[in-house]
Amino acid sequence: MFLHIETDNGLAVYDQIVRQVKFAVADGALSAGEMVSSVRELAKELAINPNTVARAYRQLQDDGVLSQVRGTGLVVENGAKRACMAERKRLIRARLHDVLVEAHQSGLDESQIQELIQDELQAARRPAK
Repeated sequence: MFLHIETDNGLAVYDQIVRQVKFAVADGALSAGEMVSSVRELAKELAINPNTVARAYRQLQDDGVLSQVRGTGLVVENGAKRACMAERKRLIRARLHDVLVEAHQSGLDESQIQELIQDELQAARRPAK
């Protein structure tokens, strides 16, 4: 898999795995029926404790994103893409809300906030260097 863990971003490692898998499903990078790495493989790849990966996978199973296939491993559930897209939108909306509240509380008026948003949207569209 293609996950990246940041130990200093304030999110628990297992939560980073859960979010990144959900985002990968929402983007179509992982599709229904596709197997995910085993707990041992992913733990080795990310250089983390296997119990952390197991916890993330349990959460993903509880959330209906992954399911166990007896004797094979974990696969992406049918219908997981729609749920993951909704979850991604919810997370981004919550983060955006927090930023907008902070901007308003810092004394910026609506036109200044909109100008910042437009500037950042343009910057986000530019290819990464």
